[in-house]
Amino acid sequence: MSISTIIRLRPEDDVVIAAKAIPAGTVLPDLGIATLQDIPAGHKVAVRDLKAGSPVRKYNQIIGAASADIPAGAHIHVHNLVMTEVEHDFAIGSAAEPVEMAAEPATFMGIRRADGRVATRNYIGILTSVNCSARVARAIADHFRRDLRPEVLADFPNVDGVVALTHGIGCGVDTRSEGMAMVRRTLAGYAVHPNFGAVLMIGLGCEANQISDILAERGLAAGEGLRTFTIQEQGGTAKTIQHGIEQIKAMLPAINDVEREPLSASHIVVGLQCGGSDGYSGITANPALGAAVDLLVKNGGTAILSETPEVYGAEHLLTRRACSEEVGRKLIDRIEWWKEYCARNGAEMNNNPSAGNKAGGLTTILEKSLGAVAKGGTTPLNGVYQYAEPVTASGFVFMDSPGFDPISATGQVASGANLICFTTGRGSAFGCMPSPSLKLATNTATWNRQEEDMDINCGTIIDGTATIEGLGQEIFQMILDCASGKPSKSELFGYGQDEFVPWQVSVVT
Repeated sequence: MSISTIIRLRPEDDVVIAAKAIPAGTVLPDLGIATLQDIPAGHKVAVRDLKAGSPVRKYNQIIGAASADIPAGAHIHVHNLVMTEVEHDFAIGSAAEPVEMAAEPATFMGIRRADGRVATRNYIGILTSVNCSARVARAIADHFRRDLRPEVLADFPNVDGVVALTHGIGCGVDTRSEGMAMVRRTLAGYAVHPNFGAVLMIGLGCEANQISDILAERGLAAGEGLRTFTIQEQGGTAKTIQHGIEQIKAMLPAINDVEREPLSASHIVVGLQCGGSDGYSGITANPALGAAVDLLVKNGGTAILSETPEVYGAEHLLTRRACSEEVGRKLIDRIEWWKEYCARNGAEMNNNPSAGNKAGGLTTILEKSLGAVAKGGTTPLNGVYQYAEPVTASGFVFMDSPGFDPISATGQVASGANLICFTTGRGSAFGCMPSPSLKLATNTATWNRQEEDMDINCGTIIDGTATIEGLGQEIFQMILDCASGKPSKSELFGYGQDEFVPWQVSVVT
């Protein structure tokens, strides 16, 4: 098998991408130019002479400006390409095309709850209102760990496990603040998540983030499937742990009494994530996932794109797909909020990409964002939501979040995602209980190096053995299989409890 030397995305582009490491002096096929330096795999090569200050295009979009004269054949990266502000025509709704829905929607083997909600997993969850109750929550969950005490759940094969999702906040924050509202939205979203057959919510007792206020966020009430208590009312740590263990023992028979049944793919809600991105992300895994998202939407399902700082510079591609003026404006407003948020905290939007992203070939946030939005496919943008806000629209939607994967995925699950698809170029180890997380490697080298963590290799697109459309079909089937109960690689390793990270934006006093 021979891999092409370069990848040319658009004829208008000023760059090509190295499909593999290219030594200096290599004549590039069809371009008639030779590389002036060694070019690492996934990095960019100039296809024409570029003057200092001139825009540089990839995907036929501006990804930055030349900071010096760049001759044809030169390596383009952080040493000669800098961030630049680009004025975009948002053209809201101009590219929103009706979706041709599947005549016979695909199905998966899901779990239907008594109230009609549909699950892809069947966990018992332990949530905490405040960091002070984290230890007891973990101790209760540890009592039911199959890897340590397999006998405790031996009679309950339909229960996927007991998981404690703890966090480091919940007090020292103004109860009327935006940050507290986010925390409460997040916890309330998890409390009603269909992948939890039942939930314990545990507090200390005196915290600012009172359990009653969390429940009020969604109009919830404690009951058989949502039990609440505090350390202070139980009389201390040991008594609280024992009380929690007894509560779960009482729950187990009912939670185990479920059967999977064929259900429409319209019940699948996928959170879209990318982490450890590289120069191949926007060429292989992200567009392949986008093709799978198009299939999911055509079958009535929902996909949530997030990581707002990682659509900055590409937001115009999303606003053009907005189903209405209101939806398009909501996205623009979130971008403006982020600009102001960064400014008042002495940061800038271009502090992203990370060091690993840059080592993999990405240079500016504009370049990263243009590749990241490919995860969202091509269908209309049907909604824009705040962090952890319940997603009510079907199809392709957006939820505001930071670019840090655990925070973003936590918000998506709180919003209703019952499965996560996560693309990675550098390699990532991540899970997101109670929702299974599938990993898509962007290149074969990462797949070969970290196959134990990856669910599919999208580097086959570069290798010439697969197409974006073909992999899209394969990923869609993988989503159906995983939603039906087939464990992902991250689930087999037990990832997901430590990655619960609600977004905290408030001042801590």
